[in-house]
Amino acid sequence: MRCQDAQESIVFAQYGELSDELLLPLEQHLNTCENCRREWNAYLALSETLALDPVVDPSPNLLAASRLRLDEALDAMPPRSVTQRFSANAFRWLGFLTGSPALATLLLGVGFLGGNALTRYQVRHLPLRGGPVVISHPTQGAIASVSGVRQTPNSDRVEVDYNRLVPESVQGSMSDPEIRNLLLLGTKLAANSQARETAVSAVAYECRAGHACGSSDGPETGSSELRLVLVNSLRFDGSPKVRLQALNGLEPYVAEDVHVRDAVLEALMHDKSEAVRTQAISMLSPVGADSSVRQALRTVSAEDANPAVRNASYQVLQSASDIE
Repeated sequence: MRCQDAQESIVFAQYGELSDELLLPLEQHLNTCENCRREWNAYLALSETLALDPVVDPSPNLLAASRLRLDEALDAMPPRSVTQRFSANAFRWLGFLTGSPALATLLLGVGFLGGNALTRYQVRHLPLRGGPVVISHPTQGAIASVSGVRQTPNSDRVEVDYNRLVPESVQGSMSDPEIRNLLLLGTKLAANSQARETAVSAVAYECRAGHACGSSDGPETGSSELRLVLVNSLRFDGSPKVRLQALNGLEPYVAEDVHVRDAVLEALMHDKSEAVRTQAISMLSPVGADSSVRQALRTVSAEDANPAVRNASYQVLQSASDIE
């Protein structure tokens, strides 16, 4: 992934809009590119600052009403004349004629417009359905949008097509594949930080209990799927509470899994939360003899701006020296 693509993906990832296909390439790029990682950390810091103020989620009724008003506004726009359409597309047509690939694009666009016009014509001439309107019970979900309205000529009878927002839930053990897949999606695609925190906490519980959290010889990252989820949450989630839950689940694997150790060291050096960095120092205490761990602790104990973090790092270094 190029840095330009990574910059765009970072923005989408911060708002939870990045597709699963691009998430892993972004994570791999951030592991190798210092500039993009600084950009990511800057977004994390901004997210943490914004998270200090409570955010009120819009109600489903408000969303449905907003979509309805948007559709009405779009329908109210007057159609452009043939002259206006020709003038707006004149320079684009000239560009299409400069080469065969562009000409193919032009032909594709003409076909699309023709098919769209044909579809609109067919829809306008559909026969109207008779019979009364059947409305489902309001408790089945809020109305998301109105997809169609038809009126019987010379009559007060109308038929309205609409869509509802119907939330669903499922219960079961994490050993069930469906439950596990939904839980893993919750660690990345949850609507709010509280839901992500609970999802990561459930994964952390499984890992601390040794349930299907994998061995240290897994592919690519050296971790199982659950352990990889915790590592990614520690590195990229914008909520300090979620990152603390991820650390909690990774604690039993710091000594045996070098990839987990690297993620904890990265949190120690770069995380903006004092609680996360203090927890990371505590987790690194059993592996204080490792050269990379000692070097990171020396740097933090000598240069960090937070006195509590400096003191905690120094104490772990002293403990490691006593053991040696």
